[in-house]
Amino acid sequence: MSDTNAERKMTEREVIAFFDEAVNYGYIYNVYQPKVNHVTGRMIGAEALMRLKHPLYGLQMPADFIPFFEKNDLVFSADLVVCENVCKFLRKCIDEGVPVVPISVNMSRYDVYNHDYVEQVEAIRKEYDIPVKYIHIEITETSAIGGMELMTDVLAKFHELGYKVEMDDFGSGYSSLNILKDLNVDVIKLDLNFLSGDIGGRGGAILSSIVQMTKWLNTPVVAEGVETREQAEYMKSIGCNYIQGYYYSKPLDEPDFISKLNVLDHEPLSSDSELTYTIKSGRFWDPKSMETLLFNNMVGPAAIITYKDGKAEFVRVNEKYIKEIGMNLTAKEMLDIDLLDSLDQDSKAIFKDALDLAIRTEDEVTCEYRRDICSKICGEEKVLIRSYIRMIGQADDRYLFYGMVRNITADRRRYEALEESEKKFRIASEQNNTYAWEYEISTHRMRPCFRCMRDLGLPELIENYPQPVFDSGLFPMDYYDLYMDWMKQLEDGVGELEAIIPLTSDRIPFHVRYTTEYDENGRPLKAYGSATLVENNR
Repeated sequence: MSDTNAERKMTEREVIAFFDEAVNYGYIYNVYQPKVNHVTGRMIGAEALMRLKHPLYGLQMPADFIPFFEKNDLVFSADLVVCENVCKFLRKCIDEGVPVVPISVNMSRYDVYNHDYVEQVEAIRKEYDIPVKYIHIEITETSAIGGMELMTDVLAKFHELGYKVEMDDFGSGYSSLNILKDLNVDVIKLDLNFLSGDIGGRGGAILSSIVQMTKWLNTPVVAEGVETREQAEYMKSIGCNYIQGYYYSKPLDEPDFISKLNVLDHEPLSSDSELTYTIKSGRFWDPKSMETLLFNNMVGPAAIITYKDGKAEFVRVNEKYIKEIGMNLTAKEMLDIDLLDSLDQDSKAIFKDALDLAIRTEDEVTCEYRRDICSKICGEEKVLIRSYIRMIGQADDRYLFYGMVRNITADRRRYEALEESEKKFRIASEQNNTYAWEYEISTHRMRPCFRCMRDLGLPELIENYPQPVFDSGLFPMDYYDLYMDWMKQLEDGVGELEAIIPLTSDRIPFHVRYTTEYDENGRPLKAYGSATLVENNR
């Protein structure tokens, strides 16, 4: 070997002339770069990288030969060599008892144009009997640009066969968000060159937003090109734990990679923080989906809220929510409101406690609080809100809630007026042997007057009324069907009900009467009940 030829960059003509020999005699070979969980130090996978070594001219860097492969339609064959090398390697490891991790192989646009790449990969995998979970397919963001429909079909075929698909170099192209929207990928790999060496600043803020977005999509994210501890710690601080780059390992040849497989513990690749939904996130944000149709048109006043580090923000509200709050606000004005800042200290504590309880119980939580609403049209008003809150998603310390509301300001004013009138009623009722109570029709809650509590031992609030009073013997069971029919009639909106009913264990006859109150839409809201001792039984 002459000194003039040793270790030099090959020309295009030399690369093309050498290609068949390289394929047949193993001069195209693989190196493997591990992917590691920076938090646990465990390996979660690796990427197979193509290398070319000429017996005279030495190692050729990918940037020096892959463009020649692409120009001369040789990439397809070269990528299949890489895939077969991966399958051979995995077969060897499995047979020898070496613990293995998923290995990703790169697919370019040249592989799918006029080629049966999916079928060829699947045939190679089957030939070596490799479980599909150990082969991942990596596509680059730029490879999809200009051939989205074709790439979408190819990814669908891979998914049907059980392969995981990773998007490589995310952030390096010019259509990142559009690509992410249109391509169904299982893993996103962030190109850390996006930071250009500057951790933080505008690039860091964008990276942080991308990581949070991938969490809401429930998609694992891997930072590639990580070379320093500072970079690794920064990525961990914004919620990206998976790392690939020289900080953990350079690309390794097979013997060194086997050593790494034997030394490092392994763990499965999963979302950094598994997001649990009772509503499918992708369909929920789709304006044409059934979930959105239900949200906008077929449920009551509803909002979607995020909560993190003591800060709650609106994400989405429907028209019914805006109308229920009142004050002639627009959707934009509603979304611009800082939810917690619009609450006084007591209400803020109530609302936060409700959110925390919804997180702990994963069940619906009801709370009432006052909000200061400021409108350009109506000025400022303090409104009383009853919220029904349920957590529908979580990513790390960020939570997503679905909330339905009722503006009960007018109801509370009527109730306060009723309380005032009851003060006067107490004196009169002492003299005429009358008991009174308020029945909330939708919730089946009964609030008795002070004489009911004093004379009959009733609590301040009875849930699931009237069942508990029948269970206690205060109402005789032979009037159970009659009374339950009354409750049904009240729900249906009947205005008044009355009858002579024997009450208490002594079966003393009382004249029992209900009068219904309706909301502004004519729906039955409450019924006011009274029981007056029949005169001839005094």
